[in-house]
Amino acid sequence: MLFTGISNAAAPAQGTQSAAKQEQLQDDLNRFLTLLITQLQHQDPLDPMDANEFTAQLVQFASVEQQIYQNANLEKLLKVQENSQVAAMVNYLGTWAEVTGKHLVLEDGAAEATYTLNANAADTTIAVKDAFGRVVFVTAGETTAGRHTFTWSGRDGNGNRLPDGNYTVEVASRNREGRLLEVAQTGFGRITGAAADGGRVSLLLGDAPVPMEEILSVKEGPATAGG
Repeated sequence: MLFTGISNAAAPAQGTQSAAKQEQLQDDLNRFLTLLITQLQHQDPLDPMDANEFTAQLVQFASVEQQIYQNANLEKLLKVQENSQVAAMVNYLGTWAEVTGKHLVLEDGAAEATYTLNANAADTTIAVKDAFGRVVFVTAGETTAGRHTFTWSGRDGNGNRLPDGNYTVEVASRNREGRLLEVAQTGFGRITGAAADGGRVSLLLGDAPVPMEEILSVKEGPATAGG
């Protein structure tokens, strides 16, 4: 072999490593050609080098190089797709969305969420937490099976008004035996932006990124649980 270690060094690039791999491949190819020319210049005429050997390695380089450039082009296409998706999300800015999860967005002193019990409960507790995970408000919730609405005025347990922003709401329902029941939650909020990360597009609900698949509905005005 004229050289070693190039097959691994020039393996097909993945992710954002394409540029580095291309540069490394070019360096390896230049080194290979330098070694090849040097060996051709100093080969023994009575024992010439095997042409099939370096021809095979040139073919290998061509194949790997093609794969790397294909990956680089694919990355460009994915980036274009991301940008296109983000641009399409501009139409949603300023609208109100209902999303799955524990989101609770306080705006102008009002926030709303829903919770659905899969069975009757003995008791239900609703806790609102701030961005640091601290419980700022606790109240009792509904205990009958079905979908219920929780509205919050943005005041803590002492009646102090809290700043607008992103909070979370946790609903815990227990049956008579004390076992937790399954609770499905949704939250409402204004869409303030869009972002793409690793091929995944998310909308911003307040300051919280929400994947597209978690968005249930979008409306022009403030969304409500009742429609």
